[in-house]
Amino acid sequence: MVGLLLLQSLVLIESLKMEEKKSKSLRVFLYVSAWVIVWGSIASLIDFPLLKNNIYKEGDLFQYLTFSITAFISIIFAKVLFKRINL
Repeated sequence: MVGLLLLQSLVLIESLKMEEKKSKSLRVFLYVSAWVIVWGSIASLIDFPLLKNNIYKEGDLFQYLTFSITAFISIIFAKVLFKRINL
């Protein structure tokens, strides 16, 4: 009887650990997803006036650089913020 109770306790503990891992994985996934949306929005807001004022054309190397540079800056901010909020 005690052995069965101990086994059930161990199964419950493992189950809770797995739920915690799933929960953390979900939070990290949502965090990364949110940053991709933020990056795309900011890059598009920078890109739009540059396209409208004919600074460069759609598909040009400079458009690629605009999105790449904003991605790099976004990754840096995301890492700093991730460490601070401790997901």
